[in-house]
Amino acid sequence: MTAVILANGDFPRKEYPLWLLREADVVVCCDSATSLKHLQKLGIEPVAVVGDMDSLPAAQRKALGSRAVKVDEQDYNDLNKAFVWLLGKYLQVTDIHILGATGKSEAHALGNLSYLMFWEQEHSLVARGIRVDMVSDFNTAFAINDSCDLHVGEGRKVSLFSQDGTLRISSSGLQWPTDDMAFDFWFRGTLNRATSDVISLRFNHPAPALVILD
Repeated sequence: MTAVILANGDFPRKEYPLWLLREADVVVCCDSATSLKHLQKLGIEPVAVVGDMDSLPAAQRKALGSRAVKVDEQDYNDLNKAFVWLLGKYLQVTDIHILGATGKSEAHALGNLSYLMFWEQEHSLVARGIRVDMVSDFNTAFAINDSCDLHVGEGRKVSLFSQDGTLRISSSGLQWPTDDMAFDFWFRGTLNRATSDVISLRFNHPAPALVILD
């Protein structure tokens, strides 16, 4: 089962993310009148609109009825609220694509991207066979948590990030090896390039890491 969560950043214009939106089995929208308008133009009805309801007029909340899911806590943003709601509601989900997670606000973009690592840490998504990515008109981002081989395509730009300063990732198939790199600042692993279709990443210990493919 495939799901899309539509966040409140830039709505995609390119065909691939729009195709993901059209082909999803379920679509969940974060609390946003603007995002709902985009879906309505495409003839797509979300199964739920999730958030603290501070961005949705009362008339729209009333029209949505039970599909308006209000979550009052303020420790996490509406994207996390929508993600947790989706995981709890649709236990059979295997693929979650998040659109509109970046753009408009750098702070929101950074926060949303970091959720990919947080969710892997909190929900063990890889072990459960649940694939989660954030897709925009410019790139695809996802989290990994241990050594793996990634089919990325030769020539593609690859960026690696981690919030664990003790993590070391040895690599093959990248133009600039990462073997001795400490991921202590976010710029360390940016804009590398694949020299083969498959890159190999070997972790010195399990830890969530973020991969962004341009």
